[in-house]
Amino acid sequence: MNTEMMAAVLYGKEHIQVEPVAVPGIGEGDVLVRVKAALTCGTDVKVFRRGYHARMIVPPAVFGHELAGDIVEVGAKVTKFRVGQRVVAANSAPCMQCFYCRKGLQNLCEDLLFNNGAYAEYIRIPARIVERNMYELPAEMSYQDAALAEPLACVLKGVEDSGLHAGDTVAVIGMGPIGLMFVRLAKAAGARVIALGRRQTQLSRAEMLGADELISTTDVESPVRAVQSLTGGRGADVAIEAVGKPQTWELAIHLVRKAGTVNFFGGCPSDSRVAVDTALLHYSEISCRASFHHTPALIQKALRLVRDGVITSRDFVNRQEPLANLLEVMRHLMSHNGHLKTAIIP
Repeated sequence: MNTEMMAAVLYGKEHIQVEPVAVPGIGEGDVLVRVKAALTCGTDVKVFRRGYHARMIVPPAVFGHELAGDIVEVGAKVTKFRVGQRVVAANSAPCMQCFYCRKGLQNLCEDLLFNNGAYAEYIRIPARIVERNMYELPAEMSYQDAALAEPLACVLKGVEDSGLHAGDTVAVIGMGPIGLMFVRLAKAAGARVIALGRRQTQLSRAEMLGADELISTTDVESPVRAVQSLTGGRGADVAIEAVGKPQTWELAIHLVRKAGTVNFFGGCPSDSRVAVDTALLHYSEISCRASFHHTPALIQKALRLVRDGVITSRDFVNRQEPLANLLEVMRHLMSHNGHLKTAIIP
């Protein structure tokens, strides 16, 4: 095998270079995977725009984290996998020893191991992820479908944290890929879904995925009154913010009924602040949740949903591009907020 590969290296703010780098060496518990599909992600776009991610990546570094591929090399102590297997590897694995892991909160692990480097011909999967958060693909599952497992697992956590039940009315703000996944899963759970988005193309996709009512936030004077008019004046049972802006966090609080639940799923820029009406929260008994990341159990659940066809890449991935075009792809996604995913084929 070659000792060099092509990879997209992040050097800083809006600075990517696709260039030759050394193929990663592996340790005795690691595996080396040839990347067959790497999907773009809103987090990657944020990393590209800001030039770093405080918890996940410090430049210069190869980045990207939604992937599936083929094992081409295994470490001497790897027993669960072999060369030639088609696999999907999550981008993290918990330690299973710390306070939060023992509490069943592996997503908040004090030593959560992150892995990046999907925008490359090969990626090293560290031993801890090999052991706890990498899975063989069923023969019928495509690489692009499998690569959806990581973002889907995050959305599953948001659904679970929101306490969503069949018959609930759920308002989802933001119709990017994550918001659309919330629409699909909420509908699959038997909820009535109100989709709020800025662009008609986004709302049309939401309708295809099961949204019952559509609200264009650019066309209505008050999204709050629009949701109330669809819910007997009360508001939604659950509101999910999938944008990541302080103003939409504040909007979400006003979309729910008394004793409703708000999930602040979208991560805002660092040092953001929001203003809340304390009387509204208190006297209406509104519950506020936030959901971060995923757990190995949720990755497994996500893969089952993909296997069963509940979520498929044809609904969330609208084009393929070679690795050499990644800079152009990132610039396009940065200027077209909410655009569907692109599959990068190294």
